Amino acid sequence: MSKVGGVRETNAALGRLVGRITTTTTQNAVQKALMIGAQYATMLTPVDTGNLINSRFISVFPTATGFTGRVGYTAEYAGYVHDGGPKNWQKPGAEHEFLRKGFERDGRAEVHAALRSEYERS
Repeated sequence: MSKVGGVRETNAALGRLVGRITTTTTQNAVQKALMIGAQYATMLTPVDTGNLINSRFISVFPTATGFTGRVGYTAEYAGYVHDGGPKNWQKPGAEHEFLRKGFERDGRAEVHAALRSEYERS
């Protein structure tokens, strides 16, 4: 019976690839997805004084199972406006649920394409 060569090297290479995918690649993929969705949300965000839109933050942090990302606003009234507060917005095209719509409606295809692209490059 003959031995198969390269098994150890193949396993090592696979381990490095999996490690890269579960760390750097995933972190980059989450960051890109958040940036795309947030960009679409910005176009829908009501602007009266600029306080709301300038209070936006994006964060990516490791969890036990991978990475989690968050886009949010530090302005105290952000949730109220997002969920359908008064519609006295100065910005044409502004909508309630701007954050949800930026990700799920307007940016969905681009977010999926970015994720696919990031993992295909790994």
